[in-house]
Amino acid sequence: MFKTRFVNCVKLAGPSAFKTIWWLTKIMVTLSFVILLLQYFGIIEWISYWLTPLFSHFGLPGEAALAFVSGYFVNCYSAIAVMTTLDLSTRAATILAVMVLCSHNMIVETTVQHKTGSTVLSIVLIRTLSAFILAWVLNKIMPGSFENIVVENSVQEQLTFAVMLKQWALRTTKNVVTMALLVYLLTILQKVLTEFGIIQYISRFLKPVMIFFGLSPKTAFLWLVSNTLGLAYGAGIMIEEAEKGETTKEENDLLNRHIGISHSNLEDLLLFSAAGGAYLWMLLSRWAMSWVWVWLKKISMKMTR
Repeated sequence: MFKTRFVNCVKLAGPSAFKTIWWLTKIMVTLSFVILLLQYFGIIEWISYWLTPLFSHFGLPGEAALAFVSGYFVNCYSAIAVMTTLDLSTRAATILAVMVLCSHNMIVETTVQHKTGSTVLSIVLIRTLSAFILAWVLNKIMPGSFENIVVENSVQEQLTFAVMLKQWALRTTKNVVTMALLVYLLTILQKVLTEFGIIQYISRFLKPVMIFFGLSPKTAFLWLVSNTLGLAYGAGIMIEEAEKGETTKEENDLLNRHIGISHSNLEDLLLFSAAGGAYLWMLLSRWAMSWVWVWLKKISMKMTR
């Protein structure tokens, strides 16, 4: 009996998982190629140059702007690659990490969140404003002060487009394969948990947490997936739940306001911790900001009814 039900879950997971994988693959490949062109023509560096004066208000050196912009358009890995060339204190590394964690991979992840019920403008504004607000607040309340940062003297080789294209192809292939495998396995997991009623137990267990954050207990499993694996890898489950109507558009929008700022709190936080950031500051500051955005939305909804 168990075996039959499990096999049925695997069969049912296939069509929806492959649909999501194909959709994400088209987005990831197209947008990552556009970013490659922006990097090759120096547009990302140009944007960073004009952001440099702003970063002094956050206790960061001008060079940190490149890490932020790289993370904003690409992902956390690109931001960390830039961070490793800076001699940042724990304080500065934490502030920069929080900015990137709030607003990394903006284009792909905003597309996912739009697919699950939120407007593009609201997600971009919330995540971008959160990055700058938290950076300003942390610069005011964290121990220590701004320090002059010395950038490592290293000769950056100007790569040819052919070399950059090869690196992009290898990196993109690896990312797509990883994403496809995780989306498929997560979809199977979601089917199994639903089939055997385990999601109900997860929802009950996390109900106090959901209520505190202003979220519906019905979104508990999606909250758990996004906090452990992130938006891109958890997209399959999130999109399927939205399409099935298990949660309302309103509930999904509130969840998106939270997880847009605070997701992937295992791998990404550990990576930034290794780069010099303080784990609890990075986690708790984003939880606090996401709490504010959700409750502000709930209050505004009650006032307009």
